[in-house]
Amino acid sequence: MILPLVIKSDYLVHILITVGLYVVLSLSLNLVSGFTGQLSIGHAAFYGIGAYVTALLMLRLNMPYWATIPIAGMITAMFGLILGLPTLRLQGDYLAIVTLGFGEIVRLVFLNWDKLTRGPMGLPGIPSPQLGSLIFTSKIPFYFLILAISVITVLFMVRVAESEFGLSLIAVSHDELAAEAIGIPTLRAKLLAFVFSALFAGIAGGYYATYISFVSPDSFTFMDSVTILSMVVLGGLASIPGVVIGAIVLGLAPEVLRFMADYRMLLYGALMVIMMIYKPDGFWGAKHRVRNAVLKNLKINRTRVKRGETL
Repeated sequence: MILPLVIKSDYLVHILITVGLYVVLSLSLNLVSGFTGQLSIGHAAFYGIGAYVTALLMLRLNMPYWATIPIAGMITAMFGLILGLPTLRLQGDYLAIVTLGFGEIVRLVFLNWDKLTRGPMGLPGIPSPQLGSLIFTSKIPFYFLILAISVITVLFMVRVAESEFGLSLIAVSHDELAAEAIGIPTLRAKLLAFVFSALFAGIAGGYYATYISFVSPDSFTFMDSVTILSMVVLGGLASIPGVVIGAIVLGLAPEVLRFMADYRMLLYGALMVIMMIYKPDGFWGAKHRVRNAVLKNLKINRTRVKRGETL
């Protein structure tokens, strides 16, 4: 945590900040692809929406960064709700195709809405956050900010995982029809997971915008969505420690394998195939273990349905 204070290297701090961003993004996607088993490959779109909302609010309306956080999160969550309502009835490949299409649509809007987004030129000169008299002019304050956001995200996800709602999501992932039969409102559970996933991605996007001080459509592509999904699969679906490990490993990989930069995505693909064949639960797989616990201990049963209770 205090490593940047000991080793004063902007390069090192930048890497740690990037890893922190990936932790937030991968944990947020884990809610959808890990806990509920819904394959989403358009997560970078929510990341981009949050970034552009923050950038536009700060540049056009002179809003402070801290005021843009809830706005960016809520607007991104709203897009998650709008996308989730019609699409979460789909499953498997169909949902993956829809989220892929959504990601490309959002990127093309960023690219072609010149009057608002300046198209491929992007939005430069996004101000740094200011906390009282402290202006974030170095990377150290940004590091502690993303550390705080990461910790909050982890705590939120742990709370979800330990709650009845989290167990319900795992039950939906295991067998949606059986989950409905014991009274779980499956569509609402999946929709809430999708909305919270989008919200945290939007917050991460807002942070990215003010940290880099520049956003453009090239920062939120399909390959970014694939990278985030790879972190979830590599670490372990539905495993919070595993996803954090996956984010750290793949976040550091581009620096460690810089000499193989041209083959990075090829390596990611090969690693994904190997993991799915030999260790489908990832580095810290929890999905099957949690599923078994859910089947034994889930406190939602038919008597609750008869009483008219819901989640």
